[in-house]
Amino acid sequence: MGDNVIRLTEELVQPVLEEMNLELVDVEFKKEGKNWFLRVFVDKEDGVDIEECGYVSEQLSEKLDDVDPIEFPYFLEVASPGAERPLKTKQAFEKNVGRRVHVKLYEPMSGEKEFEGDLTSFENEVATITYKIKTKTKTVEIPYDKIAKARLAVSFN
Repeated sequence: MGDNVIRLTEELVQPVLEEMNLELVDVEFKKEGKNWFLRVFVDKEDGVDIEECGYVSEQLSEKLDDVDPIEFPYFLEVASPGAERPLKTKQAFEKNVGRRVHVKLYEPMSGEKEFEGDLTSFENEVATITYKIKTKTKTVEIPYDKIAKARLAVSFN
């Protein structure tokens, strides 16, 4: 059911986002404690504000009420993905070359399952990440289909 709710939410919210020149970053539908949450993360080049999130929430809420895909109470949240936004698509990788990323893999490469460093390129569906271990700079090339999860990373150097 969760995947169906996510797909339907993506379909319903897309026209609203296109009208506002916003990008859909992610949709989550999950239970936390006793409550269910449907979270929609949106963004644009210079960030989104609370009014934009509120408008998307109102429009999406009306559409969800019409279709009524969830048979139990839940909370709808529309928000910015924040500084550590997820990278869910190949286009997100292409768009964020030059930025710091954190990547988790399905299985280890070079003895590691997680890498954090600079995304130096994304070509032919391969992410190249330059990272440091102590004083050594290393580079790893990770095929897109080996990436389980990825997000932007904030560094405090």
